[in-house]
Amino acid sequence: MLSTNGEYKSWEITEAVLPVASSQEEAEDTLIEANVATLTKFYGRYQDFMEMPAPVEKVAEYLNAHASWFSRCAEPMKVQPLGENGYALVIGRFGAFGYDVEPKIGLELLPPDESIYRIRTIPIPDYQPPGYDVDYRASLQLIENDASTSIGEVTRVEWELDLIVYLHFPKFIQRLPKSIIQSTGDRLLNQIVRQVSRRLTRKVQEDFHKSLEIPFPGNSKQKQ
Repeated sequence: MLSTNGEYKSWEITEAVLPVASSQEEAEDTLIEANVATLTKFYGRYQDFMEMPAPVEKVAEYLNAHASWFSRCAEPMKVQPLGENGYALVIGRFGAFGYDVEPKIGLELLPPDESIYRIRTIPIPDYQPPGYDVDYRASLQLIENDASTSIGEVTRVEWELDLIVYLHFPKFIQRLPKSIIQSTGDRLLNQIVRQVSRRLTRKVQEDFHKSLEIPFPGNSKQKQ
């Protein structure tokens, strides 16, 4: 069962049953093990697209000026600039099996290479992720669309994301079947990426339309 809390998602898996100590000795072992972390890997590969009502050059100009729109479009995520092309983002609070994390990652938006934009994780100065590590590698490609519209040319922005998350679960969670831990983590990761990407995509489209002073259609073609 999943529960939500405002814009930031707080996921709680209530079906899982943790082992119960049958003696004082087992209870003490559980407390000790709770402080020992074990590494678990979760991986997802994603792709989607959005359409922008402008020539490739105009869309590229907008994307290159990310300092003027990225923080605004990323809301409600908390964003802090890191140098010229980097940002520190607080994604939200997530949890399962009574174990919560609030991921904070550094992302760098690299300059384009032949209309391909890449985003990668970078360290956040003076910050050590507590109990997790994230490897984020994304690419966006601008493709001129042959279809004509009432407002002129359309550019298709296709993106791909390879995302690896390492979680350092306490050992008491590792007493659960590995298949349950893995499937729960994979499902949670997919839900987070899907919701964040859809929200960010829509906000970027809306902001781009606003920059061109044209209305944003509610039924704009977008892959679901």
